[in-house]
Amino acid sequence: MDSPHGAAVTADGLGLKGPRGWAFRGVTLDAAPGSLIAIEGPSGSGRTCLLLALTGRMRPTEGEAATGGLRLPSRAAAVRRIAALGPVPGVSELDPAFTVAEHLRERVLLQRRFDGSLRALLRPRRERVATARGRIDTALEAAGLDPATLPKGERTSVRDLERLEALRLSVALALIGRPRLLAVDDIDLKLSDGERAEAWALLRRLAADGTTVLAVCREAPDDAVTVRTGAREAADRADDTGPTGATDTTAATESTNPAPATDASAAADPDRTTGEPVSPTTPEHDEGTADAFAETGRA
Repeated sequence: MDSPHGAAVTADGLGLKGPRGWAFRGVTLDAAPGSLIAIEGPSGSGRTCLLLALTGRMRPTEGEAATGGLRLPSRAAAVRRIAALGPVPGVSELDPAFTVAEHLRERVLLQRRFDGSLRALLRPRRERVATARGRIDTALEAAGLDPATLPKGERTSVRDLERLEALRLSVALALIGRPRLLAVDDIDLKLSDGERAEAWALLRRLAADGTTVLAVCREAPDDAVTVRTGAREAADRADDTGPTGATDTTAATESTNPAPATDASAAADPDRTTGEPVSPTTPEHDEGTADAFAETGRA
């Protein structure tokens, strides 16, 4: 069962193959809405590709998957509307030259164009500003980031933030859209043991409030629904050998804390043989995105 807030995430035999071989393969997962899901494995084992596939940003090659009851990849655009990305290198990174306030304002402007009705867009400016400020304050509180504690408040540049502060800001930006699924890459990268504990505590709180959380990590906590990625035995991936005889790393995945089996969520497109990225915006949003960037002064 799905819920109006969190999104269930399911996968059965999910795999993604790119030009150099399998990024991951054999993913099985059944997580209820509001779960804390950890994708655990070493760097280069397909963790980020799996995160992007489950959030509708990459197209799987084989298997079945669904997020929020929406079949992947056929409903990828709909999945992207309910799944927000926190920090993902190369995809949703913070701009080090931007201030905290600039990032927050830009995100609100983009969100207004993506999900606002015409009536909302025509509201008096004072009302729109108050609504935007309310969304920002709610997101900052949920992410545990108090701008008053930063060196220059909301005028602090991203380059001057500590790693954990930057993580909180990225999470806050994602939460402005009120997603049903929040995805975070490399949650434990460059964090001390204490900071890592704080980061996981943040994600647990968000999950406890009903948002499904999907996080890539090197070591998953015991209370997470865990999918592990890593090298498979050569015998299990003989078909991955290229023309030169070299074999690419494949992700073998298994789910701990498995939930009871449910009906198959949906079949991925069997004719797709490449794991090309899926555009994070639909064509009808392109003009609105450009307008929002122009309004914030961002090229």
